[in-house]
Formats: sequence, structure tokens, C-alpha cells
Amino acid sequence: MAFAVSRDGRVSILLVEDSENSAAMLEIALQDIPGVELVAARSGIDALRHLRLSPVDAVITDLNMPRMDGFELISRIRDDEALSHIPVVVVSADTDPATPRRLSELGVQAYFPKPYSPAQVRRTVEQLLDVPAR
Repeated sequence: MAFAVSRDGRVSILLVEDSENSAAMLEIALQDIPGVELVAARSGIDALRHLRLSPVDAVITDLNMPRMDGFELISRIRDDEALSHIPVVVVSADTDPATPRRLSELGVQAYFPKPYSPAQVRRTVEQLLDVPAR
């Protein structure tokens, strides 16, 4: 499934990550993909608030966050008719062997367990966006 392109020709990706270091690493990996605008949220609650005010074309989220974990965020996205179409990519240190199956059942497009390769995440996002790799 490819990400939808915004009316202005840019793709807006919401990055949901409570760790400043992890968020910075992903931002560096993704920031110069042509036509992509990154928006950051520090929690699932902040992400939902943003999604309701300003929808995005895709979400990249961690699972282990305070106040609302990534599973609940993804479930709420999938349960909301206005948001359910948004593709979701997960990057997480979650070690539960059931996590990949749970994420698949939630309709997640890709899962990267930590430690992960930022370059691999970028390649996957480029493929989903259908933009040429640099």
C-alpha cells in the first residue's frame, strides 16, 4: 500500500516517539526524502490530538510510550473511520514474540524491532512512498 499524497504534493508523516535520541535518529534518516514533511509527537495522546486537528498521510510510531502505548494508538487509528486509512510503520524495542502478529492483525505496514537500521526504515518508507532511493 502506498502512502497518499497531500493536495500540495507533499507527504506528511507523523513521527510518534517519546525518546529524543530515537526521534532524532529517525528524523535524520527521513528528513530529506523528496516531498516529505515530518511532524513529531511525544506520545500517543499527542499523536491522536494532532491527527484529529491536522490529518497526516502516514504514522511512524514506537510501541512503548507513557500514557498511551503504540498498540492503543494504532487501535484508535484503525477504529476511527476518518483515520483508519492511514498507513502505520512501527519502530520499537518491544521484545514480546507475539508483537509481529499483533501488529499484522492491526494492519501495520512494517515493523522494525530495535536495534534497527535507520537506512532500512528509510528504504521501506521510500518504497511505500514510491519515491526513488537516493
